[in-house]
Amino acid sequence: MNNHPSSYASSSPAPMRWERLITDKRLGMEEYHDPRRHTRSDFQRDYDRLIFSSPFRRLQNKTQVFPLPGSIFVHNRLTHSLEVSSVGRSLATEVMLALMRRHAGEEWCELLLNIPDITATACLCHDLGNPPFGHSGEKTISTFFTEGDGRGLRPLMTDRQWDDAVHFEGNANSFRLLTHQFEGRREGGYAMTYSSLAAVVKYPFGSPQANEKGKFGYFESEEEIFRRVAGDVGMPELSPGRFGRHPLVWLVEAADDICYQVMDIEDAHRLKILSDADVHRLLLAFFPEEEQARMRRSMARLHDPHEQVAYLRSYVIGAMVGECSRVFVENEEGILSGTMQGSLVGIIDPRLREAYAQCSATARERIYRSPEVVDIEIAGNRILTYLLRHLTEAARYPERNFSRLLFEKIPAQYAVRAADFHTRLQAVLDHISGMTDVYALNLYRQLNGLTLPAV
Repeated sequence: MNNHPSSYASSSPAPMRWERLITDKRLGMEEYHDPRRHTRSDFQRDYDRLIFSSPFRRLQNKTQVFPLPGSIFVHNRLTHSLEVSSVGRSLATEVMLALMRRHAGEEWCELLLNIPDITATACLCHDLGNPPFGHSGEKTISTFFTEGDGRGLRPLMTDRQWDDAVHFEGNANSFRLLTHQFEGRREGGYAMTYSSLAAVVKYPFGSPQANEKGKFGYFESEEEIFRRVAGDVGMPELSPGRFGRHPLVWLVEAADDICYQVMDIEDAHRLKILSDADVHRLLLAFFPEEEQARMRRSMARLHDPHEQVAYLRSYVIGAMVGECSRVFVENEEGILSGTMQGSLVGIIDPRLREAYAQCSATARERIYRSPEVVDIEIAGNRILTYLLRHLTEAARYPERNFSRLLFEKIPAQYAVRAADFHTRLQAVLDHISGMTDVYALNLYRQLNGLTLPAV
């Protein structure tokens, strides 16, 4: 594929093909191939590599929705990602079995056996690039450049660099984390397979094509890598700079949609934001009346309210997995052609879709605006804005004494001493977005002189 954004198919592109979409070629290791048979496939190695990685471990101290737990456990980014991966594997297994029946006899059919591992790996990665303090952390970084002191950096940046900054995106940052060669690290980042990398990119376009919510899939610094991956697996460029999704992205997105919506309801129940009756009503609505009656009888044998909700939650996830996998298989042609629009959850059975919409509406009205959530967003905004102000100033004026002191606190993998400003700025954003909530809070206190080393 030509690497220039203006090169794209003016007519309908050829549909994607599974035999290209599933490849074990590794980024940064394209010339290396081990012909030996191993116990683990290359896609299983991708999964294991992510499980043991530092960015993945750091998710345990990053807010999902509610503040990190005191006496009551709620989801953090790590537990959410593990659950999304579990649901994604279940979705992908059902899809894989259906596709193997449909394509039986094709010489490449056995490649479909890898779909669950690729999907589970991409699910693990989907929140890897999110900054601390929940989704508000992304907004804080982007608005620092549109509303805060970051506006003064505009003359130092190209139009595309500015677009990347003012639309700072966790999805694009995930792709960077996986593929960028940080200082002292190997070429290709985590050297993931092309298929796993492609399945991570929910929005296969850059910031100039960002959608109405400001979402996009890769920064300018990783565009060449993305184009190489997309070209190799056969993702078509549908219009300048905008590509068709890798089909497994649809499963990753559906698994995330299912988990965050249902698990946020369960967390709100544990925190007593939603009552037993609220949650029972919301989750039972996914099922027909006769099945609701049977489920109520089963729940009557459980005396722990949390176990009753867990019982309902498991049935809802099972129903959603079955329905989303059916929709994927029925729409395989549109997905492979790149013409499919919306999401799998958006076109499921009307009863399930309406019940899901009711959960979404409840979450917007009673969970995401609850005092607990607003408080962590306010605190996170103040902390991240302060860190951004001082670290970007250090990137702009690296010769200053305080800048040199700040850089001593930044891990060596981040290129804060690079010759050009934008590389230093990206290193600062890499560092801040990689922080856990606790690390960011501690650094904020240190820079304010609120804590001192023990003497």
